[in-house]
Amino acid sequence: RATDVTRQRKLAARISDAPCVLIPQVDTFFEVADGRLKLREFAADRGELIHYDRGPGPGPKTSVYTIAPTTEPAALREILAAILQVRGVVRKQRHLYMIGRTRIHLDDVADLGWFIELEVVLSPGESPEDGRTVAVDLMKKLEIRDEDLIDSPYIDLLTAGVGRNPGSPAQP
Repeated sequence: RATDVTRQRKLAARISDAPCVLIPQVDTFFEVADGRLKLREFAADRGELIHYDRGPGPGPKTSVYTIAPTTEPAALREILAAILQVRGVVRKQRHLYMIGRTRIHLDDVADLGWFIELEVVLSPGESPEDGRTVAVDLMKKLEIRDEDLIDSPYIDLLTAGVGRNPGSPAQP
């Protein structure tokens, strides 16, 4: 969880290679036998179907994913909802900062609050431990403490009824 989003946004902006990009996202999750399946909608004519599997527990972990872009996300959502059970919907405003190959996401998640996610893209032949080293270094720079780490994705927090994190403003 972001504990001081105003400060953490300033820290991210200071070390970022480019200006922040605001990305509104609506993620519809579907029940599947293995991993997670979500349709991410950016706009009426732009979305992505994403299947991923991520290890359990808090802190840095490996995520294996496949992405299929779509220009008709609403139609795809209707088809998927007709054949799969909808697990839930996550609405967020993502503030994206880039540091080399790492994406820093400062997410304002509707009904949950502010979170920080670090996504280190590994190069071919690089080990998960190499990625963890990058993530741990960035955690220090962004003042993310071990006690701030959570072990559940947003959809799990929402379906569990977890509310906005304490002291988390709707906007910094």
